[in-house]
Amino acid sequence: MGWSVHHRNGLIHYTPKHSYRGYTLFTNQRGTQTNLIDMEGRVCHRWQADEGITYSYLLPNGNLLLRTNPAEQAGGTEHLGGARTVLAGASTALLELDWEGNIVWEYRSPDMYLHHDFERLPNGNTLILLWTPIPDALAAQVKGGFGDTGVMFGDVVQEVTPEGTIVYQWNSWENLDIETDVICHLEGRREWTHQNALNVTPDGDLLVSFRQTSTVGIVNKASGEFTWKWGPGEISHQHCPTFLENGRVLLFDNGPHRPGVSYSRIVEVDPATNEIAWEYKGDPPISFYSYQISGTQRLPNGNTLICEGGAGRIFEVTPNKEIVWEYVNPFLAQSGAVVGASPTSYANSVFRAHRYGPDHPGLQNKDLDPARYANINRLHLVG
Repeated sequence: MGWSVHHRNGLIHYTPKHSYRGYTLFTNQRGTQTNLIDMEGRVCHRWQADEGITYSYLLPNGNLLLRTNPAEQAGGTEHLGGARTVLAGASTALLELDWEGNIVWEYRSPDMYLHHDFERLPNGNTLILLWTPIPDALAAQVKGGFGDTGVMFGDVVQEVTPEGTIVYQWNSWENLDIETDVICHLEGRREWTHQNALNVTPDGDLLVSFRQTSTVGIVNKASGEFTWKWGPGEISHQHCPTFLENGRVLLFDNGPHRPGVSYSRIVEVDPATNEIAWEYKGDPPISFYSYQISGTQRLPNGNTLICEGGAGRIFEVTPNKEIVWEYVNPFLAQSGAVVGASPTSYANSVFRAHRYGPDHPGLQNKDLDPARYANINRLHLVG
């Protein structure tokens, strides 16, 4: 979609009959607040964190699990993850806030190399994602990319207990293939993979996404080996794969560096056949595009929620690809999250958005009256 200071924001469109009614949660990149809005686009609840909130989601107990903003200094990783920006820079901590915004749990990496995604497990442990330097001898063999940045960073998945004890670790580079896991030639060599998503399959295995190599895959958690890898030549610098009940994987295919016109799309792929079962594109395709960040979620009624992250646009489409709900984030934060933006400018970018139905356990017996935020809603319902 086009960028304009005069473009309407807030709620753009809503077809109640065909939408999945619920509450949508989103956070501005490099902001300090997470907003929960209703279908009319009204803020119903808000969390605040002085350390910043780059990405967050709601837990079943009603608490908010979040990753803080990038550190000002993090050994160089504050500049990883987005073309000389701090879009996906290393965060200082994961925090869990209760409904009132009090910190009830925190995890701080000793090296401050936390990035992108995290997952609270049923056993109470938390999967975290970190950067760490990979061996120099291996880095020299990695193919693709441009430039010589010295140290090359790789991705590590760890499982930590509530007390912070590490009980599991997976080093991505130990399970990659030099010949096939090739960095896009338009990307730098500061990172091999740039893992931008960490999810869990129903079997407890890891569902991962590597932006640098345009690859999604499923990793057997016990052995550390890939049981499925797909993407190069089919998708381009994707984000947010999730495992669906039908056994397929839904993801946001961002689309930069693909041959021809750059455009984004939503893809539902079958890991058993590598066939694309469903996709959504804009009409014309260039009307839907986010170079970076972004996400998607399959809703209980079969619709799909889409976060066009760079533009701060969140919308819901039916299986027939009709837009039935559309919202443009009216809130602004420092635009260090946006590739090419001035560090002193502001943007409405959103890493991901989530929709929660009114029956979500975390919303039970909670005050969701938008009247509590009447002043905010008067200003931002429609701009």
